[in-house]
Amino acid sequence: MSDAPATPDQSDQLARDIADVPAVEVITTVAVHLMSAAAVNLGLAEEGAQHKDLDEARKLIQALAGLVTASAGEISSFHAAPLRDGLKSLQLAFREASLVPDEPGQGPGEKFTGPVYG
Repeated sequence: MSDAPATPDQSDQLARDIADVPAVEVITTVAVHLMSAAAVNLGLAEEGAQHKDLDEARKLIQALAGLVTASAGEISSFHAAPLRDGLKSLQLAFREASLVPDEPGQGPGEKFTGPVYG
């Protein structure tokens, strides 16, 4: 991919291409990216400890929780259920990775999901 700015024709093509993508695909793709980034920042990647940053993980999980909660009714339970499961797994991993765990209901995303217990 070139670093050159998109021309008006290229911008129009990109807008047409994205217009062809169903909203559920855009939402789930963004959610998966947030999940992956949070997992890396929780130290769950191959070289885990090297990339561990709980502050960054908290922000990503919070954003994921907002997205999943807000879009669940729009994308059907077929798509929302696995996203909720992934979110809960990340919330539990965050709690486990924290030296001083948050109070129930105060962890990342829990203002959207409610308290998460293991």
